[in-house]
Amino acid sequence: MPVENNFQHDDLSRKNPGERLFVSELSPTAKVESPAWCDAMAECGERLFDAGVRVVVFFHGAIHGTDVFGVQRLDEAGGLKRGYSRGVSGLDALLSLMREGDNGIPTFPGGEKPPFTNDEETRTWLDEQAGDAGNFTNPYVASARQALNARVVRPLLCIRSLWSSEHHHLGRAIAAVGLLDSLAALCERHRIGQGERILIEAHGQAGLVLALVSNLLCPSSITGRSALLRTLASYAAHARQPTLADAVARLERALERGPLLDGVTLDVVTLGTPVRYGWDPSGVGKLLHIVNHRHLRTDGKVWLAKMELPQITMEMPIAWGGDYVQQLAVAGSDALPATEEANAANKAVWEIVEPYDGFERWLECARRAVRFPTEGRCLSVDYNDCTGSRNVRDHYYGHAAYTRMDAMLFNTLEIVRLLYASDGAPPMRGAGIAGG
Repeated sequence: MPVENNFQHDDLSRKNPGERLFVSELSPTAKVESPAWCDAMAECGERLFDAGVRVVVFFHGAIHGTDVFGVQRLDEAGGLKRGYSRGVSGLDALLSLMREGDNGIPTFPGGEKPPFTNDEETRTWLDEQAGDAGNFTNPYVASARQALNARVVRPLLCIRSLWSSEHHHLGRAIAAVGLLDSLAALCERHRIGQGERILIEAHGQAGLVLALVSNLLCPSSITGRSALLRTLASYAAHARQPTLADAVARLERALERGPLLDGVTLDVVTLGTPVRYGWDPSGVGKLLHIVNHRHLRTDGKVWLAKMELPQITMEMPIAWGGDYVQQLAVAGSDALPATEEANAANKAVWEIVEPYDGFERWLECARRAVRFPTEGRCLSVDYNDCTGSRNVRDHYYGHAAYTRMDAMLFNTLEIVRLLYASDGAPPMRGAGIAGG
C-alpha cells in the first residue's frame, strides 16, 4: 500500500511476495524456563534493547464468544437468508463450521460478550477459560518479562493489553484510538522518546486494529483520519461514552502539536491477522506478518492458502491447512454491533475503511486465498498444530498456535532475526531452533 494510504483496503494481491517472504517451521526447543531457554530469551532481550526497543506490548482479544469468523454479518446482511449460498458446492457445510454455536468454540459461562474490559479481573477470567490458546496469558507475559530482561541495563516494559474484541469496523476503530491514547500516556509516564521504539505483538484481529493505527500515525494530514475521528466523536457524544470522547479529543490536540507519540517508533508483528485493512508504511517502523500456514497447493504458490470447496470443510476441523480464521475472517464478514447507534457509526466507519460488502464479495475475497498483506515482511510458519484431533479447543482452527507457551522462544527468535538482526552481530544461538 502507498505512503499516505488513507485507510484504503489492502488490494489482496496474489503476486509472489518475493524477498519479503520467509518460511520456517516450529521445531523442538529447550523446555520453557530451562537454563537454555532462558539464555536464548536473554540474548533476544539484549538484541531488542540494542535496537532501541523499550516496550513490548502483547496485544490480543478473545476467541470465545466473539463470532471470530464474522458470520453474523454474512447471515444477517450478506444475503444467506435469501439463498445466495445455493449452488456453491460445500458452502453450507463451511458456513456451519464458522457459525457460533456450531463451530465448537465454547461460549463463556454466563454468556459474556464483548466489549471486554482491559482489567486484571477480565484478563484472569479469560486465562481460566482459554488458557494460552490465542491468548497472551499472565504467566506468558511474566515469563517473557523475566527472561528478556535477564541481561539488559534498563528493563524492557512487557505489557499485556486486551482489546474489546468487538469484531466490526467501529469496534476496531475505537480500539485503535484507545491504543494510541494509552501508548502516548505510557511514553510520557516512562519518558520514552525520540529514537526509541515500542514493539507490539498483535494476535488475530488485534492486528487489524494496528493496521488502522498505522494510518492514524501517517505524518501527513490525510482526509480519512479527520473523517474517522469526526465519526468517533459523534458516536461518543450520542452513545454517551466520555472515555472515547476524551481519547479522541486528546488525539486531535496531539495532531495539532506535531507527530503522534513524539518521535517514538512503533514496530508491529501480527500473528494470524486476516488480510483486510491496508497498512500505511509511513505510520509504523518495522512490520512483520506471521501466519500459521501449511503448503497444500499443487501449483507451487506457497504464499497462498488453499481455498477449494467442498474439500476445505474436511480439512478445517483438524486445522489441516493452518490458520482458517486468518483465511476466512476477511472483508464482508464481521460481528454485528449491539445497538442502533453503533450500527450507524459502524456503517460510517465501513465507508472509510472497506469497499466490500455482501456475501458474494466475502466469498470472492476468501477465494483469493491471500495469506499476506502487500506491506511488511511475511513469515509463513508451520506450527505443527495439526495432530488429527477434531477437538476444536486443541487448535481453534489453527488460530491458537501463536500464543502457546512453547512457541514463545521460537516467535521471539524469528522476530529478532527478521526485524532486528545487525550485520555485525553474531548469529543467534536459537536453543535448538532451525529457522528458514
